[in-house]
Amino acid sequence: METTKNRSAQEIWDIALGELQVQVSKPNYRTWFSKTTGLGYQNGQFVIGVPNTFAAEYLEKNQRSLIEKAVGALTCPGVQIAFQVNGKSLHQETRAGAPNTPAGTVSSHMNPNYVFDTFIEGNGNRLARAAALSVAQNPGCTYNPLFIYGGAGLGKTHLLHAIGHAAAANHNNVICTSAEQFTNEFIIALREKNTEEFRNKYRNIGMLLIDDIQFISGKEQTEESFFHTFNELHNNNRQIVITSDCPPKSMPLVEERLRSRFEWGLLVDIQPPDYETRLAILRSKARNTAAEVPPDVLELIARRNTGNIRTLEGSLNRVVAFAKLLHVIPTADIATQALEDVGKKEYTADVITPATIIKAVAASFQMTLEDLMGRKRDKDTILARRLAMYLLRKETNYSLAQIGRELGNRDAAAVTTACQKMTVDIDKSPFLTRKLRDIRQNLQPATANP
Repeated sequence: METTKNRSAQEIWDIALGELQVQVSKPNYRTWFSKTTGLGYQNGQFVIGVPNTFAAEYLEKNQRSLIEKAVGALTCPGVQIAFQVNGKSLHQETRAGAPNTPAGTVSSHMNPNYVFDTFIEGNGNRLARAAALSVAQNPGCTYNPLFIYGGAGLGKTHLLHAIGHAAAANHNNVICTSAEQFTNEFIIALREKNTEEFRNKYRNIGMLLIDDIQFISGKEQTEESFFHTFNELHNNNRQIVITSDCPPKSMPLVEERLRSRFEWGLLVDIQPPDYETRLAILRSKARNTAAEVPPDVLELIARRNTGNIRTLEGSLNRVVAFAKLLHVIPTADIATQALEDVGKKEYTADVITPATIIKAVAASFQMTLEDLMGRKRDKDTILARRLAMYLLRKETNYSLAQIGRELGNRDAAAVTTACQKMTVDIDKSPFLTRKLRDIRQNLQPATANP
């Protein structure tokens, strides 16, 4: 190896990289070669430093012969190469029990407060938390995929980020993103003709966490890309965790082959918190913010808020801020005063039951409850029924399945389709906008005089 006496390992590798850059695609080079270094000779092998274990495995499996040829031309024919990750060879790393993924990297903007320790467990989320903890500790081994669904503000994103933090701490390479972000990146990759780089990013990881998967509904090319990404990760035992506001069967616009894959692992739902859970959440929030809130005030807030966790925390923040402005410690009277407007909304939510909404819609369209909830299929009845489903979804905490049962035992998929169609039609139709406004106004007297 005469050349090695005159050139350092890094110099040899820099020249080899120049040759390799011509022979592989630009995205491939950027992903796998750009962060490598020439370290030297060890046991007769030319040693290449790589940023993580997964890069070492990829190069070992897919590019070894190409690299040996490039390095051999600069040293001697038949030279053997070896990879090192942070000073350890690939085989040393594997023997030490390290996972086959980059060590503890996270490609996301995860909330640092969303960890398992800050997630308050209750009857409505116990199974979801247990499943999330299981996949965080044993990725790809227990439930794959894990599909978590439930209404807004109930803790789905908290659990998703908690999984990501725990997995990264255990040396897993994690991408945690939203379906919207995935879609946007895919569109940019198509426009800039960088689809290979996009594929490499999402398919060569240890864990994929996707929030609000329902966003890809009806986006055919994005669905196709996610379908193949899902298959690649699942076939290699890489953990996939997905959240949604509804179960897979209630996503009629998503292809059947993708919906069926969502159901391969474990489906868990999160229900609105009961009183005890709401109170525990408020106590934890008060401790974390160092706010001095008496127990009776926390109990009052917990009773008055029956919706999602964001609303609950917002009410606590409102009470604390109101008390600070008055330079007093929060009391039940102060809390009542601070939550006066919020309280009206909560009271309204309690009084506006599915029955009152259905009656108001039927009255607005001048039809009987039997027709609205029955099997009539004329244009006006179908429109009224869809509007009733839309209002039930917006004004109550009922699940899609519960809404379907209230309106004549219809399935959740029918409710999803109706709500999606009404969302589009209301924006386009002044008639529907007026109808919706009138129905909501007619519901208000019932809240004032229950």
